[in-house]
Amino acid sequence: MYERMLNKHTAPDVEEMTAYCGQSGELFTLLNNWLYDHYATEQKIVFPYGNQYGWGIAHKRKKKLVCNIFAENHSFTVMLRLSNRQFELAYGDVQEYTQKYIDKKYPCGDGGWIHYRVTSKEHLADIEKLLAVKCS
Repeated sequence: MYERMLNKHTAPDVEEMTAYCGQSGELFTLLNNWLYDHYATEQKIVFPYGNQYGWGIAHKRKKKLVCNIFAENHSFTVMLRLSNRQFELAYGDVQEYTQKYIDKKYPCGDGGWIHYRVTSKEHLADIEKLLAVKCS
């Protein structure tokens, strides 16, 4: 479960990525559309970081990476970096599930990276909150 699309020789299209997400495919589409509609992100299908990450959609604003969304079997994972201040701004407004990801972030400079798995509408709402903090 949660295997990623790892065949780097065959690039999927958005429809194939959505189908791969299974029951989370609708959430995958909602998040990609939400980023485009609210923040005018440029979307590009990428195989960015090697065989462990697989295929995903990179969202950029003004050539700066907002996040990567990696399709997984029956889910998807959003990889994003925030400053400690940005994490603090959102922390009290998200579920315990999300707070655990923040607590275990991979440190990087003044902040860190999280790899946030989305499997429900509640998770989608929380990742939108984190992305809103990043984009504002």
